[in-house]
Amino acid sequence: MIDFDEELKKFHPSPEVEDAESTIRTLDVTDMVDLIVHLEERTFTQ
Repeated sequence: MIDFDEELKKFHPSPEVEDAESTIRTLDVTDMVDLIVHLEERTFTQ
């Protein structure tokens, strides 16, 4: 059986993932929800 406490002690976060997370958070990225809202606003105002 898996001892989850022991497995968590072995866990080390990947530096690449942490770097990617910090980069993604600092970017002003348009996501799908932003695009859909923009398209709906354009549709209803025309």
